[in-house]
Amino acid sequence: MQNPTDFSQPGNGNLRPARTVSDDVKAGASGEFHSFVADVEDLITSATPLTAEDLARAKERLSQRVTAAKASFETMRTDATNQARQTAAATNQYVHENPWKSAGIGAAVGLLLGFVLTRRH
Repeated sequence: MQNPTDFSQPGNGNLRPARTVSDDVKAGASGEFHSFVADVEDLITSATPLTAEDLARAKERLSQRVTAAKASFETMRTDATNQARQTAAATNQYVHENPWKSAGIGAAVGLLLGFVLTRRH
């Protein structure tokens, strides 16, 4: 059964997206970035008394963080691409199922945009 609030599922006719991938992308990117920055700050604050063994451990930990960040960003990119494809497919199906409504919405948006742009200048 399709979720009526999930716009990513084609054919439900609802124009409200439930939850976007961009929310997940922002949260994931922010978390990875903060973890990476924290590791770099730890390395900088403890840089003076580091032994060769400590430096090797710090380098390995940073390398693991970079690898994890790359994997996370690749996953987020793939998710965003899939979400965009699903949204495009749902929009295409909606327009084909409701051509007059879609034309009316497009005309209304065009009129509003034209009105706003002519008032701006």
